[in-house]
Amino acid sequence: MNGLELFLLGRKLMKLGEEAIPPSRFHQVPTSVRSVLVDVYEHPGSSVSEITARTGFPQSHVSASVRRLREAGGVITATDPTDRRRTLVSPNPQVRRGLSSMSWEPVDTLLARAIGTGDPADAADAVAALELLARLLIPDAPAQRPVPAGS
Repeated sequence: MNGLELFLLGRKLMKLGEEAIPPSRFHQVPTSVRSVLVDVYEHPGSSVSEITARTGFPQSHVSASVRRLREAGGVITATDPTDRRRTLVSPNPQVRRGLSSMSWEPVDTLLARAIGTGDPADAADAVAALELLARLLIPDAPAQRPVPAGS
């Protein structure tokens, strides 16, 4: 696999992930604002300039997105105690608790449809591969179901 293939796979997985998330206000914000929200959840306590550097968006866009997300209750902001000119952005703990307590549907059917197979073993293999990647790349993410023995 090369970098382009990895990028294209990542985009496909993101689209499948968005489809698998239950309908919510998350789907009502533009993709660029969702990208800022995802960055905040991956890097809590970041400054606007740090989010700008990681996302590549202009600082004005990041600031406007943070303002919009704060007004919607998705993030909280605080003044940096070490530099009062900086604003630190974190996930709203109430939203985070709500997400972890939600009952999430498995993505097996969604993956089977995306793969274009009627064979449940193909979908199970794809799920197992994704679960392995998740454990390796996102080690502190909560497990949604038990890992099969021997994985």
